[in-house]
Amino acid sequence: MTGGAGLGPSFDPDRLAVLRAQFSNPGVTNAPNAPSPPISGTPAEPRGFAALKLLWLRAGAVILGFVAMLYLIEGFDQIGSRQLDTAGIEPREADGLWGILWAPVLHGGWDHLIGNTLPLLVLGFIVLLSGIWRGLAATAIIWVVAGVGTWLSGADGTVHLGASSLVFGWLTFLISRGWFARNLGQIVLGLVVLALYGSLLWGVLPGQPGISWQGHLFGAVGGLLAGWVLSGDARRNRRGDKAGVIA
Repeated sequence: MTGGAGLGPSFDPDRLAVLRAQFSNPGVTNAPNAPSPPISGTPAEPRGFAALKLLWLRAGAVILGFVAMLYLIEGFDQIGSRQLDTAGIEPREADGLWGILWAPVLHGGWDHLIGNTLPLLVLGFIVLLSGIWRGLAATAIIWVVAGVGTWLSGADGTVHLGASSLVFGWLTFLISRGWFARNLGQIVLGLVVLALYGSLLWGVLPGQPGISWQGHLFGAVGGLLAGWVLSGDARRNRRGDKAGVIA
């Protein structure tokens, strides 16, 4: 065939040298003194302190972005005469199922949101330091469990909203994950978190009118479930499981 593209990457001399070496010495992956051809478009992953710094920056950006979104939503709600407050979880109502999706980003006023802000920032940041995707997976589990549990158990005629279900879920996730994984560092961190925020756990009990203890309770249950699910690899490694290997 004709064309003006020239010789493609298959005719790269370094690549040919590597292929010849592999055919002549099947056990050797690279020929002596023949550098492996670089893979374009794949920058080296940062390691050590650089990787830790990047994780901290990403975790901080994600949680700050999430909390900023909550303030934007509340500001819009205040301008719109708080009509969004009706979009929370309505127990055992078919329309109230949508509240499972929206409830954690809605609040009953600035006081409600401001009261949640500091624990959201602190606990959310620490959860994301376990890995961005792991932290998001834990949050998704807590979000769903808290919402479904509240929808099933809340009082008739009530509307439940607020990010405190995430706060309680993140709290129990951080406290429990080290125990499930038998990771000493995570256990110590969990104890520190328990000492700082453990008093919040009283909020899972029925108490002050107007406070969704159901959201707190099932948020905490979701955090325990997330801690167990996301420590699965560590638990299997501890038992020495060899999944998929035939003895």
